[in-house]
Amino acid sequence: MGGVPGYLSIGDFSRATHMTVKTLRHYHQLGLLEPAEVDPHTGYRRYTAGQIPAAQVIRRFRDLGMPLEEIQGVLSAPDLRTRNERITAHLSRLEEELGRTQSALTSLRDLLAPPSPESATARIELRGVPAVPAASPPPSPPRSRRPGCRAHSASSMRPWPPRTRPSAGPQAASTPTRCSPGTEDR
Repeated sequence: MGGVPGYLSIGDFSRATHMTVKTLRHYHQLGLLEPAEVDPHTGYRRYTAGQIPAAQVIRRFRDLGMPLEEIQGVLSAPDLRTRNERITAHLSRLEEELGRTQSALTSLRDLLAPPSPESATARIELRGVPAVPAASPPPSPPRSRRPGCRAHSASSMRPWPPRTRPSAGPQAASTPTRCSPGTEDR
């Protein structure tokens, strides 16, 4: 250790607390675990041995699934009662999650279990249902007629829905379907 006496480099502190250097930098950014000193020229972070217990508490809460914001709330609690309330709130959330997990486990075990004699007598029957007419959209209102447009003349209006023809033939190709330049009567 070739640094300032009484200080631990971030690497040494990382090894002492079993936290990665990246994690320590993140906690510093959040204000959760700030180094004792940051060199203004190099940006090197230095910690003291007295910060190890706080780091261990943070690590323990993280191992217990507590979010960082809640850990910060626990560490900054003004008194023991408030701290315990915050820890108890996390405990309650873990218990709710455990209940959901236990319910999921029970459902999965039920799926894996062989069928019981009662369920074996229940039969599944496939039934046919007669066809039922479905609702169709209302007919489209007639298009507005533009003067000189063959596409909207009475002879070119087709019923809705359009009927399919076996072959369109040459007449269908010459009949315009919408008014566009060149389709007006001349």
